[in-house]
Amino acid sequence: MIGVIGIIISLALLMYLAYRGINVLFLAPICATVAVLFSGLDSPVLGTYTQVFMVELGKYLAKFFPLFMLGAIFGKLMDDSGSATVIAEWIAKKVGAERALLAIVLACGLLTYGGVSLFVVAFAVYPIGAALLRTSDTPKRLLPGAIALGSFTFTMTALPYTPSIQNAIPSPFFGTNTGAAPGLGIIGGLLMFAIGMLWLTRRAHMAQSKGEGYGIHDEPPATAATAERRPSFAIALAPIIVVILLNFVFTNYLLPAMDTSFLAQPRYGATKLSAVLGIWSIIIALIAACLTCVALNWTRYANLTDTINKGTFGSMLPIFNTASEVGYGSVVASLPAFALVRDAMTAVTTNPVWATFVAVNVLAGITGSASGGMSIALTAVGDQLLQEARADGISAQILHRVAAMSSGGFDSLPHNGAVITLLAICGLTHKQSYVDIFVCSVLGPLLATVAVILLNQAVGTF
Repeated sequence: MIGVIGIIISLALLMYLAYRGINVLFLAPICATVAVLFSGLDSPVLGTYTQVFMVELGKYLAKFFPLFMLGAIFGKLMDDSGSATVIAEWIAKKVGAERALLAIVLACGLLTYGGVSLFVVAFAVYPIGAALLRTSDTPKRLLPGAIALGSFTFTMTALPYTPSIQNAIPSPFFGTNTGAAPGLGIIGGLLMFAIGMLWLTRRAHMAQSKGEGYGIHDEPPATAATAERRPSFAIALAPIIVVILLNFVFTNYLLPAMDTSFLAQPRYGATKLSAVLGIWSIIIALIAACLTCVALNWTRYANLTDTINKGTFGSMLPIFNTASEVGYGSVVASLPAFALVRDAMTAVTTNPVWATFVAVNVLAGITGSASGGMSIALTAVGDQLLQEARADGISAQILHRVAAMSSGGFDSLPHNGAVITLLAICGLTHKQSYVDIFVCSVLGPLLATVAVILLNQAVGTF
């Protein structure tokens, strides 16, 4: 029991200090040490740090660094070419200023579904979103919720073939691909979108009835593309189409048709195609999209080398933050007291789909990271869940989709790095805007995931 108290205290410290602005890269090993100290002599601090924390951090880097790096480079290429801004402005124009919140959500959704990093999307859409809300005299405090809805929810975890890291992680655990349970994923995504939009629209109407307008704010400087001439909408959209199409084609046709028997050799990890299919497909799609973006916008880059370098370096902090959270969670998972937590998670239900929902949400909440929490949860109980699903005749595809969607639930608690960054970009505080972020990116995804699980039980996986 003392060990469980130590885990709770370390988590509370992680959440509080991250909320206070201390970087998780620095916090994670310290908070992990707190949990270790409560576990007694059976868990030596230095041994746990070098043999558990750093080892698991390294494993995460080795597996997912290419996706973070390519995603960040692609996002920077889209940003510096002016493509991201063109897409956002086009959507805003078509939807209309009177539906400013909808325009913001759709712009973020299209960009993130096309593979642009949510951090880049937040920077790119912020000035457009702020201008739209100012024009329609809608409170600026609703802007973070709208960006979160478009970036952190349906395009991150629910829609099939989205090139997000959260949609790739379940593949090696369940032998699935990024298009798992496409029908249920689309329904889940629509539910997330609908719940979030209903909330934001209601909040806007309530503010209007009270006479609350945009408000007076010290606007942070907006970032703008460095290109002198912006591309047309068609050119701006082309790289995003490349990502979506190639991800689909390589996942379902080209890679499965290749001879990948070499993967069974020990030098390649003695694995099989299903364990790497999702990651390979996204890597290929992002490389092709980067090349397409460069080819179509060659003359628009002020300094292409600088753009690529900034994109590369821009991937470092997000992946190391996430990897540190994975290291923290892995330390917690290695402690004797975690067995009580794990048993409690799996004892909630004997249904592997519901157990996936509980386990991923709990670990995502503990780490404050969707990808980090899901990686730890599936490492701890993924094999068990898959075996139980097979024994019960349950498709691995629903495990994949539920795991991905669940990672986008409790991850967005106040200590989440993306939440803190989003509020900083918008120049707002947790007190002003977190309730909207919570409803749109925590409550909405939770309800949508529950609905998908119930629908799967009623009609099966599709």
